[in-house]
Amino acid sequence: MYLLGIDLGSSSVKTSLIDSSKGKVIASSSHPEREMQIMSPEQGFAEQDPDTWYYHLKMALSLLMSKSGVDKDDIIAAGIAYQMHGLVLVDKDMKVLRPSIIWCDSRAVTTGNKAFEEIGKKKCLKQLYNSPGNFTASKLKWVKDNEPGIYEMIRYIMLPGDFLAMRLTGNINTTITGLSEAVLWDFVNGKPAESVMDYYGIPEDIIPGIVPVFSNQGNISKDVAVDLGLSKKTIVAYRAGDQPNNAFSLNVLNPGQAAATAGTSGVIYGVSESVKPDDRTRVNTFAHVNYSIENPVLGTLLCVNGTGILYSWLRSNYGGDISYDEMNVLAGKIDPGSNGLQIYPFGNGAERILDNRNTGARITNLDFNIHNRSHMFRAAQEGIVYAMNYGLQVMKDMGIEASTINAGNANLFLSPLFRSLLADVTGSEIRLYDTDGAKGAALGAGYGAGIYKNISELPAGLKVLDKAAPDPASAKIYREKYAKWLEGLNIIHGSL
Repeated sequence: MYLLGIDLGSSSVKTSLIDSSKGKVIASSSHPEREMQIMSPEQGFAEQDPDTWYYHLKMALSLLMSKSGVDKDDIIAAGIAYQMHGLVLVDKDMKVLRPSIIWCDSRAVTTGNKAFEEIGKKKCLKQLYNSPGNFTASKLKWVKDNEPGIYEMIRYIMLPGDFLAMRLTGNINTTITGLSEAVLWDFVNGKPAESVMDYYGIPEDIIPGIVPVFSNQGNISKDVAVDLGLSKKTIVAYRAGDQPNNAFSLNVLNPGQAAATAGTSGVIYGVSESVKPDDRTRVNTFAHVNYSIENPVLGTLLCVNGTGILYSWLRSNYGGDISYDEMNVLAGKIDPGSNGLQIYPFGNGAERILDNRNTGARITNLDFNIHNRSHMFRAAQEGIVYAMNYGLQVMKDMGIEASTINAGNANLFLSPLFRSLLADVTGSEIRLYDTDGAKGAALGAGYGAGIYKNISELPAGLKVLDKAAPDPASAKIYREKYAKWLEGLNIIHGSL
């Protein structure tokens, strides 16, 4: 028997098949080869067509089934991981009404900030653990105010994973974890957040019904099974946002543990049972995959939007035909500090760690006589790590520790330099594992389908590929470099 994992990112759709008896990946695929387009009709806007996600899933599945040679009838369950905080709108016929407003879109910042003030900061932090900010509920309010014709046609609002589950099964539902990331979940009262819905004038009936993260969420429909080359006997049995799912795939389920990713965005995600929310909501707390009202396990997320997308931009504009591996080699040849060159990686929408401001990226201290593209590559990695460390300090002030950070063997974590930088700057040991979001989604499907009985044992076979421990001498150097970088951030963007 096999389990299918689907990881819907903003760059690509990844899929994996695992042998349920061994928990090992037998085949993986992704589509497209280059990053998916993010449409930006206006500055600060970021959109993708949900039907395009389905197309890339179809292409990725075609590659996967061809590689694996597995009989479709032997795939018993599928799980979905997805890019968080996006807004998908469908009408009564389940047709998409407009492009999805995705996670890095900044248009609703003012809307969310106003709601935070007028609903009341104390009430928001107590009930929601967050400001409405630039999250899904605020994006919906933007549609209501600016596209009333579309708003009137809405039957259901969805997160990206809810949409993909709907396309696969025909069933329309969501999860508590999903509602929490939309800032539509009231943690105190254990139900959808009436305070936000009442303030924004959102009727409760456009929010889908709630299903458990791990559960039978429906069989793949007959027509879709034919279209995708799957079996209608396969059930969708798991759904979670990409960061909670990444933590799950790395066996980060209990307080005191932390996970990290460095794809399009850079994230550190720490687990706790309780939290004192940051008054400025520079980091955000959501329901973790194993959250329940009786067992309130939480995940606090710091996010730097401009991570992999910065490295991709540098490759496109300065890399020529070189690979990411070659960029990493060149970066490793440059001394710490990049000869004074500093990069502030904030060019991909409003940054929550900067009080939800869309400040734009900066390159400072560039000297035409001494700096070349290798300096740019290293300064980019250093700037990303410094930005992540800034957010991690906020988490530490909230009582969330991360002495060890687990990460999958993907994206910027493929760079030995990046791993050592993160260890030296944060003071945490970095552990690299042979897993990814698609594998985590497949394992989640196995638990949701009842194949596995104990959630904590699912990733027990994880293999540590590499470790990076803080080096005292390097850490001292980087403390000084980070202080200068932070000083520059204050000058450029105002006091933080």
